[in-house]
Amino acid sequence: MSMQPPQTLPDLGGPTVRTGLGARLGSWLARRDSVGFTALTAFAIRVLSAAIAYLTQVVLARWMGSAEYGIFVWVWVWVLILGGLSSLGLQLSIIRFVPQYLALGQKDLLAGVLRAGRAIPVAVASLVAALAIGGIWLSGDAIAQAYRTPLALAMLCLPLYALTDVHDGIGRSRAWIGLGLLPPYVLRPLLILAGMVAAHLAGLPLMASTAAAAALFATVATGLVQWLLIERRLSVEIGRARPIYAVREWLITSLPICFVSACELVLQNLDVLVLTRYGEPAQVGVYFAALKSIGLIAFVNYAVGSAISGRLSELKARGDAEGLRKVVQSGAVWTFLPSLFGAAALLAVGKPLLSLFGAEFTSGYTLMFILAAGLVIRSAVGPAESVLRMVGHQKLCAAVLFVSAVVDIALSLALVPPYGVLGAALANAGAMTVSAVLFYVLARRTLGFDVSALSALGRR
Repeated sequence: MSMQPPQTLPDLGGPTVRTGLGARLGSWLARRDSVGFTALTAFAIRVLSAAIAYLTQVVLARWMGSAEYGIFVWVWVWVLILGGLSSLGLQLSIIRFVPQYLALGQKDLLAGVLRAGRAIPVAVASLVAALAIGGIWLSGDAIAQAYRTPLALAMLCLPLYALTDVHDGIGRSRAWIGLGLLPPYVLRPLLILAGMVAAHLAGLPLMASTAAAAALFATVATGLVQWLLIERRLSVEIGRARPIYAVREWLITSLPICFVSACELVLQNLDVLVLTRYGEPAQVGVYFAALKSIGLIAFVNYAVGSAISGRLSELKARGDAEGLRKVVQSGAVWTFLPSLFGAAALLAVGKPLLSLFGAEFTSGYTLMFILAAGLVIRSAVGPAESVLRMVGHQKLCAAVLFVSAVVDIALSLALVPPYGVLGAALANAGAMTVSAVLFYVLARRTLGFDVSALSALGRR
């Protein structure tokens, strides 16, 4: 983002009764360049996405049945893992480089990072897809027949999935929140749902392979539409600048982020994978429904990170320590309070949400409380991870998430076999808590001030 830090941001962290929460909040949100406005825009898109994803999952589960739905979920998890890793961390490091080059007027480097930052992930993802499909063909009976076609179709999604991932980062770096988030989080799930509806109306069998084909169509269409739209905007900013490729610098910065992404993917998917190994398909479904139902809380952290990531890089490049502190503390408050209130709201309607998947899914209501506790604890340190990453401490982020991933693996393997879904939820919350504590300690020591929301609220 190429914006000056709002001078009134810190006042909005924790208003007292005397200052008037409503008046203060309304005044601040009226500023379209504020962190709160941008964060709420991103959050609104993610809420819309969550609603669409919920509808899609309910439709898929009810039409396909638990077995075929389980196969589709399994193959799509592999798209998330391999597609996310194929970007080599460039989808996040580009959030730092784009505003930095703009602030310094280095349009040649800007043109280079925008071109190479997209070409490299697409090339890597294409190679991974080719190797995966070749492995499926050579695997023989090692992969069950029911999984082979859906998995092959899912692997074809990888190149455009990786491209969309990078475009998300470009959109966040320029505060193009709609352009960055609407295609992957709204358009793609809508197209998947539309594809399944079309298949249903055409009388096609609603199997995992049908859903994978719908996902392939949706991923390709979304990627191309977003590419056309974002290319139009980038051409204005780049002009006729001749690209300079500092690939070595970009990869040195990005590869630790890629490692971070790998650890995050472990934290996001390990519980489901371990449950698949030790539990029954019905247990996996109940846990997955509970996880998705309470997962809306995590969108707050993502939204605030989207709003301030580019600004953090710009402030760091300018050496504006006071501006950095104000934005970080404001972001911490805007992460914690909506997460806390959001958790309470979601838990209040938890059973009706779970019942959308079917009456048997309401047994996961207790799990929502455990999962919510981990997410709220994590939100209390605000966007500490984004701050460390954007000011150049990628290795610290990698270390924290590596430790958290190891803790998650250890807890999952220890708790899931004897306790099933309850063990998976406890492992998830435990790993979140460890991550929060480590990020808080390291961010405070690195930045020289308290980054927690509780500290910011206590000073109001």
